[in-house]
Amino acid sequence: LLLYDVTSTYFEGEAERNPQAKRGYSRDQRPDCKQVCIGLVVTRDGYPLGYEVFDGNRVDVTTVQEMVAAVEARFGRAGRVWVMDRGMVSEENLAWMRDGGRRYLVGTPKSELKKWEAELLDRRGWKEVREGLEVKICRGPEGDEAFLLCRSADREKKESAVHERFRTRMANELDRLGRRLQRARKIADRAQVERQIGRMLQRNRRAGGCFRVRVCADPSRASGLRLEWSEDGTWSAWARLTEGTYILRSNVTDWSGEELWRTYIQLTEAEAAFRVQKSDLKIRPIWHQRGDRVQAHILVCFLAFALWKTLEGWQKRAGLGSSPRTVLEEIRNIASVDVVLPLEGGREM
Repeated sequence: LLLYDVTSTYFEGEAERNPQAKRGYSRDQRPDCKQVCIGLVVTRDGYPLGYEVFDGNRVDVTTVQEMVAAVEARFGRAGRVWVMDRGMVSEENLAWMRDGGRRYLVGTPKSELKKWEAELLDRRGWKEVREGLEVKICRGPEGDEAFLLCRSADREKKESAVHERFRTRMANELDRLGRRLQRARKIADRAQVERQIGRMLQRNRRAGGCFRVRVCADPSRASGLRLEWSEDGTWSAWARLTEGTYILRSNVTDWSGEELWRTYIQLTEAEAAFRVQKSDLKIRPIWHQRGDRVQAHILVCFLAFALWKTLEGWQKRAGLGSSPRTVLEEIRNIASVDVVLPLEGGREM
């Protein structure tokens, strides 16, 4: 089982001597800085197996075939199961994986849920794999894939609260705009009003589909315009049905729903690896400007993380927990000193 994920790390400085340093989607909330992307492959237990450095503007989904091919070239072909999140998913990538006899377990875009509306409505076949989380396995139309519907109670509460917050905010903003048009004393610019509505929908995109908005001409008003809007009950019903629900996709068809779900959540090991590298191992920011020095910096951080995970494994086996950070903090308190004791006769011990 191999877990694959991509992150980015940014530069301080212009990095003009590094052709891979480019602006792109920043996981560090630093879109003002150039960056490189790093693809990391770890085992089920989080031990790092390999990495690749990509251009800073590289889109995750375009790295999959290159990364899989690199691992196979380095370690040979084997019956691996590749686990990736939905940012890596495209029909082209999945077809390439199947054609090469490779197995995968991936997240999918939420839009895929529409195809499984009947299964979501049917309460039969769901199995609880832990408190507050249930899964339901469905076979793909061709029979060579399994689709796993997952429903989390905690996630449902969170998404419901998010939808309600955005819905309320959007309704309040539309009310205010409607009152402004009603009280206006001069002709309003229709194009400007429509742009305002577009910005509202962008700010409240998590609930934007809930609203049907029209800007109508109204000669009886000084503004010449009237705002009409209503909430779409169909959208709201679908949102309520899918809150807390996501779907996984795999061509491993002989695993149970629980096995698929527990395997997929191992992706947290890859995410944890990035957190350690960025916080404890200082992979960010990169101060080097030359490409070869940047590659060396990332290599040292990768090797340091391999040592970090090894120390964590020793800790677990020794019953000392699983936090190398704690061990390193304790070791910092150990000091080696020379004590010189003067003796009679001018001698020292």
